Amino acid sequence: MRVKSYGFGFLFVLGPAGIAYAQNPAPPPETSFMQGFSGGTPYVGLAGGYSLLQNIKVNPNEGPLGAGPAQERWGDGFIGAGAVGWAFPNGVQIDVLGAYDYNNVNNLVPVPVPGKQTGHQESYGGFLEALYAFNLPKFGIPIPWMSPYLGVGAGTLATHVTLPEMLSNGDLHHIGGTSGPNFAYEGIVGAAFPVSSVPGLAITADYRLVGIHDAGDLTGTFYNVPAAAEPTGSIGLQKNIFVHLFTVGVAYAFNAPKPAPAPEPMAAPAPPPAMARTYLVFFDWDRADLTARAREIVAEAAQASTHVQTTRIEVDGYTDNSSIHGGARGARYNEGLSIRRATSVKAELIRDGVPGGVIAIHGYGETHPLVATALDTREPQNRRVEIILH
Repeated sequence: MRVKSYGFGFLFVLGPAGIAYAQNPAPPPETSFMQGFSGGTPYVGLAGGYSLLQNIKVNPNEGPLGAGPAQERWGDGFIGAGAVGWAFPNGVQIDVLGAYDYNNVNNLVPVPVPGKQTGHQESYGGFLEALYAFNLPKFGIPIPWMSPYLGVGAGTLATHVTLPEMLSNGDLHHIGGTSGPNFAYEGIVGAAFPVSSVPGLAITADYRLVGIHDAGDLTGTFYNVPAAAEPTGSIGLQKNIFVHLFTVGVAYAFNAPKPAPAPEPMAAPAPPPAMARTYLVFFDWDRADLTARAREIVAEAAQASTHVQTTRIEVDGYTDNSSIHGGARGARYNEGLSIRRATSVKAELIRDGVPGGVIAIHGYGETHPLVATALDTREPQNRRVEIILH
């Protein structure tokens, strides 16, 4: 009888950059594993797990047990595999794997003479696999920590069998030999889980159904004790043999982008400087005394200085470019007049309760006019004092 088993197909699930993926609390990242890869990446993987070989119908054909049929029953087994592959940014992955599978025999039933059968089968071979990893956030499912996948594979497997059986009448029957390599195929469903602390590393878990098509015959040798004879014959197998595999594994993608470091907390921005408040006090021509309206404005400025955080008060005096004197003498006269005007305003501020120590006065004469004029022109808006609260 020939028994065939499957080579584990490994999937490393990756996904396109996103988004997301990675880091940024807004949209969920694109498929987690492949964030940052623009042209794909190579990967490697290892996996192992539980192997369950379905019962196999056998037909002794020309063998010593007659026409049969009988059925091989199998016990627990294990599977181990390794893979290398390439993951594309769109979720498609191609890999090549090698695998080894082992299963213990349970018994051969029914047979004409009861007996106890022991032994095992070993299978080894390779598969070419194509898989697709689903990017759940792209389907509106905000689960970036898992990537389900589906896949198919095709390959070849060879199987070595050794199944000695002791019959109750003392006869010995041995089924054995190597079959294959033979064509094998598989269907895959599983999920991969990224390890966030190690970029490029993932844990995989999947179920695989493997079929072996048209397995070749094995050899049966029968030793009849009373007759001291050893007839042999072929042991035919059913057309398709199936094995169920449940595996877990690890995968590592090379050149995985490292997650961006968390931004350092930024200091709170300094509050913008408070805007200065300015009050204008106007004067009659060639005068430095305050009018009634000027005193009202000075009082408003003094009151405002107590309601806002004022660190200093600047009092700047100005004149127009006309004067009782002409030329350079007139400019010097106007500079002195602007200082007298600023001094008058400071004195009024102090009378209104403003500490003198916070008041600074300046006289700029006929410079910095509010209104540009021709020479020797009387302009009321240029005859002023500006009270600036800082």
